[in-house]
Formats: sequence, structure tokens, C-alpha cells
Amino acid sequence: MDLRKIKKLIDILEESNLAELEIKEGEESVRLSRVPKGAAIAPVAPATHVQVPAAAPAPDPAASASAPAPATGGKELPPGHVLRSPMVGTFYASPNPGAPVFVKVGQAVKVGDTLGIIEAMKMFNQIEADAAGTVLAVLATSGQPVEFDEPLFVIG
Repeated sequence: MDLRKIKKLIDILEESNLAELEIKEGEESVRLSRVPKGAAIAPVAPATHVQVPAAAPAPDPAASASAPAPATGGKELPPGHVLRSPMVGTFYASPNPGAPVFVKVGQAVKVGDTLGIIEAMKMFNQIEADAAGTVLAVLATSGQPVEFDEPLFVIG
């Protein structure tokens, strides 16, 4: 979906009495929410929904011995499915500062469950589980910047 369409949707939302507008085009979807005047701004408004593509299965140990390991900031990752950041931005573990976190270590998740959000260019992008299992590690710190392809979660 291109930027002109999103700007047009914002104009439509502003001119209407709608509080929220969600449009789906193929696999892409955009959700815009309006915050009433005088209300506190929650980090999920306006939001765009990003489908994180399923990652390839973990390579076998013999193959990884010859290939350089991806940068993980010097941390050893626990074994399991690593969910990586699809973009550069600021990671948030909860929908707003006073709310509980989306997931904790040891919590069971299903494919599509929201694990966190990344703010990029004033847009809040939901990060969804692309594998079912138990959260083994939360590698990102809420409110801190994340890089593209940086490990965020390990699901086992």
C-alpha cells in the first residue's frame, strides 16, 4: 500500500465520525485510530499491522560451524525459533506505559499472537508470533531502539 493511499485514508478518517478505520489489501493491512481530543495518546494509535514472514528453520549445527553467526550483541541465544525485527525502530513490550507486557518468558503463544510493537516513523507496528510454542527469551528492552534483523524473541 503506498503512502498516497494511507494519506487519503487519514483524510477520510479525519473528515468522518469514525474512531477507527481498517483496510486490507491482499496480505497488507492498515489500521488507523483516532484519539479523542484531551485523551492520553496510547502507543498503538495510529497503527499499521505488519505480517512477519515465517522464518526458515534453524540450520543444523554442522552448517553453522562454517557460516559466520549473525550479530546478537555478544549474547548467546537459547535454542529455539528466533523471531527477528522486521524493521528499524523503537521496541515496546506493552501497548502503553502503564499496561502489562504483551508476553513474558514462559508464556505459551500461538501463531498471530502479539508479542510487542515497534514504532517506526510515528507508526506502531505489531510484532506477531510466527511460530507457536513457549516464549523462552525476550531479548529486546522496552523503549530501546532495535535494528533490522535483530533477535527480539526466542520461542521453543
